[in-house]
Amino acid sequence: MIKMASNGNGNASVATGKANGVSAGRNGLPKIQTQKKQNAICHDDTAPTVKAQTIDELHSLQRKKSAPTTPLDGVQGAFANLTEEERHKQQLQSISASLASLTRETGPKLVRGDPARQSETPRVSHAPDHHFAPTFSASDSSLKFTHVLYNLSPAELYEQAIKYEKGSFITSSGALATLSGAKTGRSPKDKRVVRDDTTEDELWWGKGSPNIEMDEHTFLVNRERAVDYLNSLDKVFVNDQFLNWDPENQIKVRIVSARAYHSLFMHNMCIRPTPEELENFGTPDFTIYNAGQFPCNRYTHYMTSSTSIDLNLGRREMVILGTQYAGEMKKGLFGVMHYLMPKRQILSLHSGCNMGKNGDVALFFGLSGTGKTTLSTDHNRYLIGDDEHCWSDKGVSNIEGGCYAKCIDLSREKEPDIWNAIKFGTVLENVVFDEHTREVDYLDKSVTENTRAAYPIEYIPNAKIPCVGAHPKNVILLACDAFGVLPPVSKLNLAQTMYHFISGYTALVAGTEEGVKEPRATFSACFGAAFIMLHPTKYAAMLASKMEKHGATGWLVNTGWSGGSYGAGSRMKLAYTRKIIDAIHSGQLLTANYKKTEVFGLEIPTEVEGVPSEILDPVNTWSDKKAYKETLLKLGGLFKSNFQVFVNHKIGKDDKLTEEIVAAGPNF
Repeated sequence: MIKMASNGNGNASVATGKANGVSAGRNGLPKIQTQKKQNAICHDDTAPTVKAQTIDELHSLQRKKSAPTTPLDGVQGAFANLTEEERHKQQLQSISASLASLTRETGPKLVRGDPARQSETPRVSHAPDHHFAPTFSASDSSLKFTHVLYNLSPAELYEQAIKYEKGSFITSSGALATLSGAKTGRSPKDKRVVRDDTTEDELWWGKGSPNIEMDEHTFLVNRERAVDYLNSLDKVFVNDQFLNWDPENQIKVRIVSARAYHSLFMHNMCIRPTPEELENFGTPDFTIYNAGQFPCNRYTHYMTSSTSIDLNLGRREMVILGTQYAGEMKKGLFGVMHYLMPKRQILSLHSGCNMGKNGDVALFFGLSGTGKTTLSTDHNRYLIGDDEHCWSDKGVSNIEGGCYAKCIDLSREKEPDIWNAIKFGTVLENVVFDEHTREVDYLDKSVTENTRAAYPIEYIPNAKIPCVGAHPKNVILLACDAFGVLPPVSKLNLAQTMYHFISGYTALVAGTEEGVKEPRATFSACFGAAFIMLHPTKYAAMLASKMEKHGATGWLVNTGWSGGSYGAGSRMKLAYTRKIIDAIHSGQLLTANYKKTEVFGLEIPTEVEGVPSEILDPVNTWSDKKAYKETLLKLGGLFKSNFQVFVNHKIGKDDKLTEEIVAAGPNF
């Protein structure tokens, strides 16, 4: 039994028995006893005391200050040979210039750091004067400080999101779950491009084009609205990052946003600079002003809703109003690359890309549901990227630094790489999770079917870093043909490759209410019509030129139906499609025997290892040959009708190439 007793000094002691003449407690535990020191303070001397007098000092010890400088030996640029204070000042001046109103002489007053940390020392910075801008009287916003949260780490952005953004939670896997507000997808009808003297002739306008025009004045009105909103906030998030893993053709981008969610999303999706690159970043090549929480003024010319995504290629700026969906930033920058890269004779591509152990590179094109992500993610090959690429004279390079994967119906068994990539640092958009365990239910569509995960590409185990490769050997065009008349695989000549690349075909299944419904053909030029800036034939001509120069082979692979249309036939087995892709990678199909199909004139192999030969020609799989022929002619007619918009566009100096491409389509 242990007895508590006073030791005469008012301090308690624990009385225990002694073993071998040494004070000890029960079971050999040490005797607990406190003694009054000379200064009358009772101490526990078992551990050294912390070097802090207050709780605030203790908290400051917890956070180790980042190195103030990084090695800059031999570096030339805006921040070379500057002190830390001078570098910070120049960074703030650059950001202030980005946020400057066009109707005032200076940009906002900026302070580095979180406004919640009152101990931050203000570093005030103004943008240099705009020589053309008139001077107006001071406004309330010009009298306040705007705090800049500059290139925060994922951990810091987690803290900001969870503390200040409703709907932000840490899931059981460590990912950050967020909500994008009322908009859970892109708003293509609200995306506008400034039409000026330059873009008038360069861009694709008119029927079929994704480019909806606006004038310069309207853009500046929306820019002013976005900048004023951002400057009215206590803090803004600023990301300085890169696009394109090819160092000679990298684009410097700056993203100014109001939400930690947006900052973390772009941190993942763009290429993350090293500390050395960041200190020498200088002036960006392109700037995004994301004021998505604030609507546009519907009385402004060209506005048709409270949402507007505006692109000004002359000013190298993008303004977002009225939508918080983060994908607008990603695809907006992709559109910019579709404009800038062809000017350098570099082809921008909406494709997946992987590389074999021997260095052979393949490009995968395909619309939603065709299997582009599944087939380009191959454990036997390195992943260069899943969505956006450039093809230059040196080879291919990924535009992005991350992946933006669909999450609906995600499972560990079907997509283990994506499943395992959803961890700390990953942004989960609009998913539903258990309120107690925080486990995500990927089957739940309560918020939207367009649930997404954005994560750095290095979260994929077989990602190739840096994300560059040699010239592609194979260009694979994927189609999910729900009509069931396209072959599982066809070898294409250059003209056919251009025709099917421009067409960008797949078929969507309408649904099964009240029986089987007709499949619906969908065409998206260059397999990404929503993002291209130039006429599709320009990208197609560049693709054919590069394929011819570097000896690449084009392939059309149908991942859709066999043995009949949707409702009668069945979906092509994924195992067979993988065998076909393997045969393309290995070069086996280059030496196969081929025969030509009717109507589309496609070259199809007579056999592929691991694939039943009878399914290689679709007519063999249909029991009703008449229905097959009727469906084949129907699809051919849909291709012809879609291609009419491109027929009158001349490619090159004469119409010869245009005629070759048209002749490569259905013939009946």
